[in-house]
Amino acid sequence: MRSPVSTRASTTVLPRGRRSSRSAPTAVVVPVAGVVLALLLSACGLEGVGAESHGDSAADGPAAPALADATPLDDVRDWQGDVSAVIEQTDVEPVADPTPELPVTLTDVQGTEVTVTDTSRVLALDVYGTLSRTVFELGMGDVLIGRDVSTQFDEASDLPLVTQNGHDLNAEAILGLDPTLILTDTSLGPWDVILQMRDSGIPVVVVDGHRGLDNLSSLTMEVATALGVPEAGEQLATRVEAEVAEVRDSIAEVAPAEESRRLRTVFLYVRGTSGIYYMFGEGSGADALIDAVGGYDVAGEIGWAGMKPVTDEGIIAAQPELLLMMTDGLESAGGVDGLLERLPALAATPAGENQRIVDMADAQILGYGPLTAQVLNALAVAIYAPESVA
Repeated sequence: MRSPVSTRASTTVLPRGRRSSRSAPTAVVVPVAGVVLALLLSACGLEGVGAESHGDSAADGPAAPALADATPLDDVRDWQGDVSAVIEQTDVEPVADPTPELPVTLTDVQGTEVTVTDTSRVLALDVYGTLSRTVFELGMGDVLIGRDVSTQFDEASDLPLVTQNGHDLNAEAILGLDPTLILTDTSLGPWDVILQMRDSGIPVVVVDGHRGLDNLSSLTMEVATALGVPEAGEQLATRVEAEVAEVRDSIAEVAPAEESRRLRTVFLYVRGTSGIYYMFGEGSGADALIDAVGGYDVAGEIGWAGMKPVTDEGIIAAQPELLLMMTDGLESAGGVDGLLERLPALAATPAGENQRIVDMADAQILGYGPLTAQVLNALAVAIYAPESVA
């Protein structure tokens, strides 16, 4: 629940207010690429948290309208409190009804040569739910026989889970479905399960684990190529890039043109119940996100690369004016009040002073993929026109 917060007399009131101090456990894995993600999982001991708190709940609040239809603030700094960025639940819109051209022999991102002869029973698994959504949008959703816990859209809701304890792959569940092809990246583990699948004779294609604006098309084509539907892949890649370009044009209309006027922004990854507080920097995927929504990525200024545990010195040096966070992460810290209590250095920053935070569902905010345009739009509305989702 949220309660209203007061604002300065000159500011626009944001009725969504501050998040309550209620704490909720969670187990979502931070969506960053490959091996780095696996190391963070191991170091943070997140594998054992229950699947019932997998961190894929949506943020509370109404869905964001199109940014072009929202009324932006005159001053991007003219609001206080936290606001959730919520995308409208959109139906899958396949670009085609393709017939796979098989067999396909390819070399995956790990350099493994894989021959795919049968795409009748497919698993597409990653920590973001991006791969399964891509398969559906390619027009191949009917071949999927299971899902990961981040695959939450309606068309896939009846598929059985093959992950447990949050995002751990369940070898027994996978083998029980008798897949003819597994598409995955290195964001899920244990990796021994993937090796076991290969040893059992199942073709496993490992795609790029990086998520960002720079590989929207190439990741789509990796999936499409493995499925034997490259033409559908080209259509989907073209559509996604066009949608993103349109949203970015809308953002450019409302975001400050001068870098000095943009909100100093950092991305915090928090799991308060586990005492985990990370700030994401260059190369994490968060930097591209901040740039895309017209923010100023402070991480580059202070030399914060990858992801590192938050320090008082780092927060003070960053002096953020806006925090981007995952919804369950903010809840796990006890909401805004709990976050400021756990990270008191934040109170000495403009973001902490104004409690200016935008949160978004864990599986969406850094997932990229076919929903990238909707994610960027929702974040931009929350930042520039927060009253539109109050």
